[in-house]
Amino acid sequence: MRNFLFFTLLIGGLFSFVITNFVTLDENYELLLDNSGPYIGAEFPKQLGFTGNGIKIGVIDTGINLSHPDFFNQDGTSRFLKGYDFVDNDTFPQDTNGHGTQVTGIIAADGQLKGIAPMAEIFSYRVSSDGESVPSNLIIKAINQAVEDKVDIINISLGVNMTHNKIDEAVNNAINQGIVVVAAAGNSGPDKSTIGSPARNPNAITVGATYNNQDSSMVSTLEVGETQFQVLPMLGTDTISDPISTDIVFGKYSRENDFEDIDVKGKIVLAERGGESSDEIVFFSDKEIFASKNGAKGLIVYNNQPGIFFGELIHEYVSEDYYPSIPTVSMAREEGLKLKKILESETTGTLNIFNHPDFIATFSSRGPVSEFYQKPDLVAPGVFVNTTSLKNFYNITSGTSYAAPHVSGAIALLLEKNPNLTPHEIKSILVTTSDVITDQYKKEFEFDAGGAGRIDLEKAFNSKLIFNPPKLIFNLSEHKTSEEHEIKINSLDGIIDIQKVEFSDTDNVEFNYEIKDEILSITSKLIKNEPGNFETRTFITNSDIVYQIPIMVRVNEASIVVLETENELSFQVKQPLDWEYAKIAITNSETFEERSISITPKKFESLKLYDAGKYWIEVNVKTDENTFDVYEVYEIKKDMSDQKPIVENSELPERALIILGIIFSIVIVVGLKFRKNY
Repeated sequence: MRNFLFFTLLIGGLFSFVITNFVTLDENYELLLDNSGPYIGAEFPKQLGFTGNGIKIGVIDTGINLSHPDFFNQDGTSRFLKGYDFVDNDTFPQDTNGHGTQVTGIIAADGQLKGIAPMAEIFSYRVSSDGESVPSNLIIKAINQAVEDKVDIINISLGVNMTHNKIDEAVNNAINQGIVVVAAAGNSGPDKSTIGSPARNPNAITVGATYNNQDSSMVSTLEVGETQFQVLPMLGTDTISDPISTDIVFGKYSRENDFEDIDVKGKIVLAERGGESSDEIVFFSDKEIFASKNGAKGLIVYNNQPGIFFGELIHEYVSEDYYPSIPTVSMAREEGLKLKKILESETTGTLNIFNHPDFIATFSSRGPVSEFYQKPDLVAPGVFVNTTSLKNFYNITSGTSYAAPHVSGAIALLLEKNPNLTPHEIKSILVTTSDVITDQYKKEFEFDAGGAGRIDLEKAFNSKLIFNPPKLIFNLSEHKTSEEHEIKINSLDGIIDIQKVEFSDTDNVEFNYEIKDEILSITSKLIKNEPGNFETRTFITNSDIVYQIPIMVRVNEASIVVLETENELSFQVKQPLDWEYAKIAITNSETFEERSISITPKKFESLKLYDAGKYWIEVNVKTDENTFDVYEVYEIKKDMSDQKPIVENSELPERALIILGIIFSIVIVVGLKFRKNY
């Protein structure tokens, strides 16, 4: 059944809509990825002569528009005749939807539009005709075909908000064959835990979406006293030269009659979306018109239902000569009601609308996906991106689908420079050289939203060091106040010249480090026992290049001790003292095989592990009143896989085997009974 789960292509748009304005070209016009390409540093390797030449990229999508002029060689022959159509079962993966054409153009268009790696060789694998859904078995077939075709990179701009083991197995197989797999994070943000397969795979490079260059990156802020609100500029609003600081007044629904007894001149109006009744339609443009006519300097519209929304001042029902005259923003209902309450005692606020390219798109899917690794890995431009279209023209579109091919194209340039880099080395380079990004209030985005940061191809191209692992997670508690991790450093030019190691400021944890040979040891020490997850980074300067390694510190309320004897693990719960029961799940970080046991203060149980490698340990500890979670990572160094019992190799858990045994026995008994009677 799982093999036929339907995936969706990530055709999400900016706040649930897609921009598809076709660009008309004249003979003097040259369309480039001028918004997004230069912004991620793609011009630097191109100036050195790198174009992705000789690198094979498999694009698993809706196919490709084989007649687009930007997909032809100078001699008139098509550049993209390789691949397979898994929908029609032929070797002609003609796109009938447009999504795959858009993705491919960002990677490798070479005409009026220049992709990130314009000379890369594209293998197009068509797995969907309408872009609405994709059977998972076709995705698996496409991944396996890409492996057989010996591509260097696979770009997957599709997925679901759940785990799909068969997809992940296919992705792991490709990576084990030396293929870099790039996956779009998805368009189900801003909710947490919305990244599914294949993007949730720990070995893939998962890409979220940021805004674009200075002209495609409008954000807004609203501050009332010490409170900061999340507000979104409506479509049609412009940036403002200076923040507006003035009184905020409640203007009901911002209709004409709502201002009869309210003085809003020189003030910012707060209004509710819609009207007094559910069937009353009040356009955002009308709300803006009446607020501005009464002298307001700005308008805030909060939702009439839970959640935030993206409003449009420019729409099909507005007059052609209408142009918004005051800045207008939207906000969630919860925040609007909170602001309305604040206005009872405090009325002055500051509204600002400005460009901020590194802002993460609201639609970009967020983590977490696991307690043992972070997703997404990084972000790239995915809003208002110029690319090729189905009708041999160009369009502007938005979604994480279009952030991922920026990264795929960037990897092609890196592999052209150094074809011996492995998928894990590529991932390390991109993560550790990415730029830290901040929100509209200059606060760093959480790792669950922006990963390590925005891709910086120029910095990655100049990178000389590879860090393994490129991210760290520390698990501390009152019982376990210190933990050490080792990072292996590999130099591409044989020189390690680390000049400085620094850590971001943290209140409850301090860090120390030691460099010996090619190992960087980092030790965290708990100085304040405050449960929770805390994010920080270490910055490493080598040959004047500053690398960064994201660090998450998890301070647990409970704690355990893991004991090992000849690959057999046993567990002791140290905190809380009054624990009554603990369920322990152990997962092989490579195969994802999971086993579990349970213990009590009077019941001892151990678990034999035969395969060498790292294991994720999740412990659920219960007391009479509370439940606590503990997470640890343990490495089994001795390989005893040749001694593994047959039942250990089975994909079926023990309980399932017992159930099957019972069913088999019943079938035999029933069969004998029928033989006896007939």
